[in-house]
Amino acid sequence: MTPAPAHPRDVLLDAQAAGLHLPVCDHYSGVEVRMRKSLQLQQELMQEFGHCVFDVTLDCEDGAPVGQERQHAELVAQLATAAAPGARVAARVHTVDHPAFAADVAIIAGRAGARLCHLMLPKVESVDDVLAAERLLDAAGAPDLALHALIESPAAVQRAFEIAAHPRIQSLSFGLMDFVSAHGGAIPVSAMGVQGQFEHPLVVRAKLEIAAACHAHGKVPAHCVVTEFNDAAALQAAATHAARQFGYTRMWSIHPAQIRPILAALAPDAREVEDAARILAAAQAADWAPISDAGTLHDRASYRYFWQVLERAHRTGRALPPCAQPWFAQEATMAP
Repeated sequence: MTPAPAHPRDVLLDAQAAGLHLPVCDHYSGVEVRMRKSLQLQQELMQEFGHCVFDVTLDCEDGAPVGQERQHAELVAQLATAAAPGARVAARVHTVDHPAFAADVAIIAGRAGARLCHLMLPKVESVDDVLAAERLLDAAGAPDLALHALIESPAAVQRAFEIAAHPRIQSLSFGLMDFVSAHGGAIPVSAMGVQGQFEHPLVVRAKLEIAAACHAHGKVPAHCVVTEFNDAAALQAAATHAARQFGYTRMWSIHPAQIRPILAALAPDAREVEDAARILAAAQAADWAPISDAGTLHDRASYRYFWQVLERAHRTGRALPPCAQPWFAQEATMAP
């Protein structure tokens, strides 16, 4: 019997960065009605695309009413536990120095740790904050739960490489508004806007440091929110800029209307998907030896790149050419 052709993922092992399969959009909601609607929308898009195309992060830091932090954590744990099969649900807890932090982790990870895809830590300043969260997760019975860290201060940016190197960290996110505010007026408010955040040197430097730290350690850089949520064109422009010029492969959403523009902006274009599928199909037929395509030599170095193009196309819901579809046929995770 002739063996089946080797799958690209099995051949191109070093193409698989940690967290490569994370959806490109991370959608935040903290009010109960919006959290429930977000989970419902996630299911609707799973039905449309055949797999989960965005994470839902249930928010304690900005979502919990003051004095009701414990009740809110219990609600988050309840919603995460009740999420439909195939859903990707995360939670953002309070900061490490907040009185509710330990209870957040104990309740949410203790009751829903097996159901969560990750836990987001806001305002991480150093690896010590990651270690504190790790100890609590282990104590709560969630030793395998991934951590994402939100970098929001100049000092945290300076330590981004060290934070990204921690094996529990899967992704770093950039917190634009807190980063600007942390400079005590030295950065103008315009740097919080869609255009200014890509122009002010200190903000640009911070974004590049975080992206570089992630890529150095095989983690996923996640771009900050765009607060002008009614301006789809501005959002898509910001997402495209973050992806093409700053190396970000994931982005936050704070409104349902932002999800599809983020998917579109972080997806490869149709021509690149076609090229990637054609080249990889020819490479597979040649048992992954070098090939020539349209007069250009390709080998495993370029094969890795083109496989990542197809992975990104799949994660963003792009239609794949027929020759590439079998490589992803077993990854559908639609809820019944």
